[in-house]
Amino acid sequence: MSQYQTAGTNARLKLFALLAAQGVPVSEAEGLVAALEAGAVAGAQCEVVELDGMAPASQGPAFADGWDEGVMAVSEALVGIADRDWSRRDGRSAGATELAVHLSDVRQRERVDLVRLEAFVRETVLPRTSPYTMKRRRVLEALGEAGGLCTARTVNSDGDVIVCTLDAGHYDPDDKPPFEGGKPGGWHKADASIWCDSFAASTPHRLAVAGEEVGR
Repeated sequence: MSQYQTAGTNARLKLFALLAAQGVPVSEAEGLVAALEAGAVAGAQCEVVELDGMAPASQGPAFADGWDEGVMAVSEALVGIADRDWSRRDGRSAGATELAVHLSDVRQRERVDLVRLEAFVRETVLPRTSPYTMKRRRVLEALGEAGGLCTARTVNSDGDVIVCTLDAGHYDPDDKPPFEGGKPGGWHKADASIWCDSFAASTPHRLAVAGEEVGR
């Protein structure tokens, strides 16, 4: 029976976690879990009651009387358990308390892990990326620091979407690169790609101004 008790506890905690993630208040979650547990016990009680009068006739009247008394005792005990579980819908059970402690511990460990991950990315990954590359842009996006980069994009010959990796506001259509792969000047650049807003597949750099987006 211990394996069922362990499985039940784990299932209860997981159910509370899922309900909490969906924004269900603790009191409502308690009521749902209490109803499920009381219903399960009530189902078991119904099965036990059906055993009344089912003692093997070959065992004699005395055995039958003891059998029926045992069925009655177990049935009454199950009714008491169902009543106890049902009454929990109006109060905070151990399940919710354990969940609160568990979630607090998990969130604390997640925060610590996130700080360590951010430090690793900032100190180890970012310095290994080259300026004006998609790899560096993706790292900056992961760190939440790509807000100052240009938003222009284009599609290369392979069909891949390339996003400009220069600073926002850099674009000047008259400042052309001297050759393919050279200094981008005012044109957009990412890795080896250099393009201007006049390309058919390009999306121009847009900069938010007073709540509206305007082309640059």
